[in-house]
Amino acid sequence: MRNKIIIILTTIALACNNRENTSDATGTFEAEETIISAEAAGKLTQFNVEEGTQLKAGQPIGTIDCSNVHLQRQQAQASLEALRDRTNSAAPQILIYQQQIAAQQSNIAVLREQLAVQQREQQRIENLVKADAVPSKQLDDINGAIAVLRQQITAAQSQIGVLQNQIKAQREVVAIQNRGILSESDPQRLRVAQIADQLARCTITNPLSGTVLTKYAEANEITAPGKALYKIAPLDTLTLRAYVTGNQLPMIKLNQSVQVLVDDGKGGYKTNPGTITWISSKAEFTPKTIQTREERQNLVYAIKIKVPNDGYLKIGMYGEVKL
Repeated sequence: MRNKIIIILTTIALACNNRENTSDATGTFEAEETIISAEAAGKLTQFNVEEGTQLKAGQPIGTIDCSNVHLQRQQAQASLEALRDRTNSAAPQILIYQQQIAAQQSNIAVLREQLAVQQREQQRIENLVKADAVPSKQLDDINGAIAVLRQQITAAQSQIGVLQNQIKAQREVVAIQNRGILSESDPQRLRVAQIADQLARCTITNPLSGTVLTKYAEANEITAPGKALYKIAPLDTLTLRAYVTGNQLPMIKLNQSVQVLVDDGKGGYKTNPGTITWISSKAEFTPKTIQTREERQNLVYAIKIKVPNDGYLKIGMYGEVKL
C-alpha cells in the first residue's frame, strides 16, 4: 500500500513538472476597454443597452431628451429669417429709373424722326435759296430748328446717363445697407450649426464594435456630459499580458508568432496562435543591485500578445506562452 502511494505521488509530481515546463511565460487576458459617456444633458428617454450584448459601430442605442435644445434651434432659425426680412431691395427704385430711361429713349426716337424731317426740309430749302425762289431767312429758321433738335437729343442722352448712374448708386447704397444687416447672419448661422451639433449629440451612438461589459445607467435617469453610460470592449481579439525574464528577452521580438495555452477544463491545454505586439522597454521587479548572474533572472519584462478569440477566452483568464 505504501509503495502504491509513493508511485501515485511520483506520477503527480512528474505531471506537474511536465505541465510547468510546457510554458515559457504566464499572464492574464485583458481587452481594450472603452467607457462610453453621454455628450448631452437631460433624461435618458431610451437606452437599449444590456451587459453581454454585442453592438456595432455607428449603432444608435439611445436618446436623451433635449427639448430645450430644439427650442433654441427654432429661436436661432427664426432670428436668421428675421435678418433676411430686414434686408432692403433696390428693385422698386431701379424700376422707376428704368421707366424714366425708357421714356427718354422714346423721346429721343421722336426727336430723331423730327430731325430727319427737318434735314430733308433743309435740303429742299437750300435748293430753293440757291434758285432765289425763297428768302434765305427760311433756311436760317430751319437750321435753327435742326440745332434745337440736336440739343434736345443730346440732353435726353445725357439724362439717360444720369439715370443709369443713379441706378448704379442705388444698388451700391442698398448693398452697403444689406452688408451691415447680413453681417449679423454669419454668427447666427454658426449658432444654428452649433445647436444642430448639440441635437446630434442627443442621439447616443455606439462608436465601436464590441461587447458591453458593464452598464452604468438606466432609462429615465438624468445624465450629463461626461457621465459614464456603459463600458464596451471588442472581444474578438484579446491581449495576453505576460512576463518574461531577462534571460528570455533575447528570444523574443515584435510580431513574433507564439503559442498561447489555456486550460481546457479537462486537465489539459487548449492552444491558440498569438502575436507579440509590445515588449516593455523597462524591467519590473528589478532588484536594487545586480551582482550575480542568478540575480539577473529576477529582471522581468512585460509583453503583450494579441490572441484571436473564438469565444472561449475571457477577460481575466490565465494563459501560458510557449515561445
